[in-house]
Amino acid sequence: MPDTYRPSASPAADKLLKSDREPIIGASAAMCGIKQYMAQVAKSACSVLITGETGTGKELAAEFIHDNSSRRKQAFVCVNCAAIPESLLESELFGHAKGAFTGADHFRDGLLTSANGGTIFLDEIGDMSLCAQAKILRVIEKREVCRVGSNRGVQLDIRFVAATNQDVESMANRGTFRKDLYFRLNVARIHLPPLRERPEDIPSLLRHYCTNLADKAAASAPEFSEDSLRILQAYGWPGNIRELKNMVESLLLREPQVKIGVEDLPRHLRGLIENKTDLQQHERDALLAALFSAQWNKSEAAKRLNWSRMTLYRKIAKYRITDDPAVVSARN
Repeated sequence: MPDTYRPSASPAADKLLKSDREPIIGASAAMCGIKQYMAQVAKSACSVLITGETGTGKELAAEFIHDNSSRRKQAFVCVNCAAIPESLLESELFGHAKGAFTGADHFRDGLLTSANGGTIFLDEIGDMSLCAQAKILRVIEKREVCRVGSNRGVQLDIRFVAATNQDVESMANRGTFRKDLYFRLNVARIHLPPLRERPEDIPSLLRHYCTNLADKAAASAPEFSEDSLRILQAYGWPGNIRELKNMVESLLLREPQVKIGVEDLPRHLRGLIENKTDLQQHERDALLAALFSAQWNKSEAAKRLNWSRMTLYRKIAKYRITDDPAVVSARN
């Protein structure tokens, strides 16, 4: 059985992961558990499969695993599997010998050899053809690569981390993804939840991107009003964290502001106000998510939602939420 992620709400996970790259933001129970698990995975040499929707930070997770492993001083090579044409795949990944084909006028190392000693990150591996998957599988099994036009193998010492936004398990069952490759990669499995499933992390993500982007522009980071935060936490974020970051960048292109209100948000977000029923349902869902992740500690839930305790109690009363999780489940 592959090593699997088990949720844990330990805040110590933040201290376990250190990197000079972009940090993984989130103090929700789900994200604390994921970060703690990634720290454990980083210490091993096993293959890793990262799944999640587009924009959830799969490459960021792969970088953290590499940066907290014994290979951190070696190369981290990212390969966008969906961007390499089938005709160039072998040359790009395995390299080629001089004279291997027309135009090959010099020896060239491939991306796999470039990652020797370090980590190779196969992004969007679900978009690879079955033929390409077979070639990757052989490298994983043999730990050896043979350049195009050469009959001499090159031994590799690399760690394989792969990612996809597709349901690769269903693909394997349908025959559109090789089961043997799936089993080889799915040793440690990390699933990154979409932003809509962790709305309590939105305030900290907004602070992070506002501060970073404002610093680059030598400006002051604005804050978000309570009403605007309520809308942002109610929104579904189909583009996930990437969409949120792009929104913040767009807002900061305008005249400097101390506080961002509802009127400053993009039109499609302001439109949520027009349908109060939907907005209230989203707000109730966000409130329940925060309460569950905080194990019904109301002070902690209020902090995660960036609300005052009085606001939290008012919302609990408004939506007639009980402290008994069983009753809440029965109502839903």
